Amino acid sequence: MEILNKPELLKIEGGLTISGSLISSMVRGITVILELGRSLGTAIRRVAGNNLCPL
Repeated sequence: MEILNKPELLKIEGGLTISGSLISSMVRGITVILELGRSLGTAIRRVAGNNLCPL
């Protein structure tokens, strides 16, 4: 392994690239969380309002 000096270290470029697949997976994750919240809220509302279907 080669040790770099300060001027060489300053020339290094890099960073985070945001790709389409990363954005798509983030949107899908947010959608799943929102859907879980909606389902949980509906279940709580049905139990609180005594609107349960008999099994």
